[in-house]
This record gives sequence, structure tokens and C-alpha cells, in this order.
Amino acid sequence: MSTEKTSTPVDAPAAAADAVTAVDPRLLVREQGFAGYITEFKRKMRAGDLGSIPVVVGLIIIWAIFASMNSRFLTAENLNNISVAMVGTGMIAVGIVFVLLLGEIDLSVGSVSGVAGAVAAVLAVTHGAPEWIAMIVAILSGTVIGTIHGFFFARIGAPAFAVTLAGLLFWQGFMLQILGDNGTINLDSEGLIAKLTSYYFTDVAAAYGLAVVAVAAFFLSAFFDSRRRDAAGVPSRPLSEIIVRTVVLAVVAFAAAIMFNQYKGLPLALVIFLVFLVGTDFVLRRTTYGRKVFALGGSVEASRRAGINVTLIRTSVYAIAGTFAAAGGLFMASKIAAANQGAGTGDLLMNAIAAAVIGGTSLFGGRGRTWNALLGVMVITSIQYGLALEGIATPVQYMITGGVLLATVVIDSITRKTQKTAGRA
Repeated sequence: MSTEKTSTPVDAPAAAADAVTAVDPRLLVREQGFAGYITEFKRKMRAGDLGSIPVVVGLIIIWAIFASMNSRFLTAENLNNISVAMVGTGMIAVGIVFVLLLGEIDLSVGSVSGVAGAVAAVLAVTHGAPEWIAMIVAILSGTVIGTIHGFFFARIGAPAFAVTLAGLLFWQGFMLQILGDNGTINLDSEGLIAKLTSYYFTDVAAAYGLAVVAVAAFFLSAFFDSRRRDAAGVPSRPLSEIIVRTVVLAVVAFAAAIMFNQYKGLPLALVIFLVFLVGTDFVLRRTTYGRKVFALGGSVEASRRAGINVTLIRTSVYAIAGTFAAAGGLFMASKIAAANQGAGTGDLLMNAIAAAVIGGTSLFGGRGRTWNALLGVMVITSIQYGLALEGIATPVQYMITGGVLLATVVIDSITRKTQKTAGRA
């Protein structure tokens, strides 16, 4: 005689009181209106999802402090100089963001930037090549160098730290070798390379036009993205939120345009930098390649099982880092209209990595945007220029920048722990 067992439902354990429920913010805003923003902000704070809030607040505080110390800090001339000076380091930091998204590091970018400047100077000045050809060859040299580093790391399996540390030493020696005994090659002050940082769009329509294009592009992109999400039946941002975001961007963009037009005009260097930021942000957020980079930063094994070519992605990321290091090197050479033995040395490597991290890119991989490079390099360059206006020595600048970097890393670590506790990492 068989006895039939009936299963009784078992109640699921009650959720922890402090658990953070994952809710799409677009749903909150659509259903609750302005109150949804408050709810979402509180949820992010509990989950440790701070985003770019700390660095934006920090930048405002830094500007306020230096403005109170010296009235010249927020003048159009000083802010314009900051916007040009930060481009070289910022370009290198963009490449670093790609590497950090994998949870890796590249210690060679400073030396690679020096090599690029030296290659361009040797070709253009010593061998008489057209400067545009010299620039292309210099940038491609960075791509090749980065690919070599990626090969040893991704294919051979050598640690990225060791590979790029060796690259730092090797390429620094290579730069000194091609510069020759003189050690310095002066560039044409009216040439194409020099104009990367010396050329300004003096017509006031240029700055205002760029502001209009940026605001319009942002609104159209956000609007049509919302329409696509609506059509797919997934949460989307309401039109009211898109309008608010567009208005905020418009205020910032036109304020910057007014500032630029008060001194020389819109700098070409900044325009180029912004174009690359928009392009790389699109690649990371809107393409299959970008999703693979984020996936690899989250879990190498899971990415491999999902069919992602881990070796190819890793190699390509280092190639990108080398390319942007070379581009940054050209801007560095342009700033002083020369390539010399000091290129790529000093605090350049530290500042490039610090810019990416301070801007909000996680050292643990899987979280960050190329716009973080812009925020981070603005913080670093603002500190440097603010302290220089006060005549404070370079050692103090190093200590303050190091303190800011340490604070950022601590925040990143605490944020990561908080997210794990909340079940979001």
C-alpha cells in the first residue's frame, strides 16, 4: 500500500529590512514624478551607487576655495588655460579608462606619449616629412606599442603590471635614443602640431555654435532613445526628465561659451578632446564591443563562457590605451612646441591614472565612463593651477593630488563593499 505525500508550500523568508530593491529609475520617475527622483536618490545612497556626485561636488569645492584665495582663478583667461592644459593628460586618461574597465593597469602610457612626440618631431623636423604624416605615424606607433603590450598580456599570459612596467623603461630608452645626443627637437611654432594647442576659434559664433550642437544632439539622442525603449516595452525616461537634463546641459554649455569668448575664443584642443570623449563614450555604451569590455571587467570566466574572445578584447584595449597615449603625447609636444628628454616623465603617468580614478572609474573593473577622464583631469589641473597662482611649491601639489587620489580610492572601495552588501555587485 503506497502512501501519497503531499507537498505543502513553504513560505519564503522575509526580506531583510535593509535590503535594497533594484528598481529602474525611469519607472520611479514616470510613476511618482518629482518624488521618484527623491526615492531613486535615497536608493542609490543606500546602495553606494554614488556615480559622479563626489567628483562634481569636489570640483565645485575646489573652485570655490581657490576663487576665495585668488580672484584670478575664475577669470576667463585662467579657465581657458586650464581647458587647454588638461587635454594632453586627459587624452591619456581616456585610454586608461579602457584598461581600468578590465581591472588592469598600464604603466607605460607616459613613456609611450613621449615616444609619439619624439617620432613626430624626428619625422617632421629631422627628415622633413609633412607634419600631418608625422602625426599619423606617431599615433600609429602608439597603437603598435599598445598591441605589443596586449599580446604579451593577453596571449602569453604575463601580468599586465610587469609587461607595462617593462614597457615604461624600454620605451623611455627608445625615446632618448631617437632624440639623439641633443635631446631636444624644436617644432615649428606655426606648424600643424603646434597649432593643436595654440589655435583658437576667435569668432564668437564657434563657441555658441558648439554649445547649440551639443545641446541639440543630447536632446535628440535622449528623446529618440526614449522612443525606442517605449516601442520595445521597457522603462524609458519621461519627456520632463529629458527636458530638465537638457536645460542643465544648456546652462553649462552656454556659460562655457561665454567664458571662452571673453578670452581668445574656443580652443581647438578642447574641441578635439570633446569629440573623442563623445566617440569613445558611444563605443562603450552603444556598441557590442563596449558591452564586451564591461562584461570582461565583470568576470573573465563568465565572458569566456559567453563566447567572448577574451584575448582579442584584452589586446584591443591595450592598443586603444597606446593610441590615446600617443595622441596625448602630441598635445604635450604641441604645448611646448618641442620634443625633449623630459617628455612622458615626471608626474604625467600618475596624473593620467589619477584622472581616470578620481573621475569615477573603478580600479576593480567593470564600472566607469570615458567622461570620467574629463572630470578627473579637471580636478587635477584645477588643483595645479590654483596652487600655482598662490606660488605653492610643486612638492605640496604632489601631496595634495595624492591625498585626493587616496580619498577617491577609499570611496571606491567603500562603495564596492556597500554594493556587495546591497546585493548589487
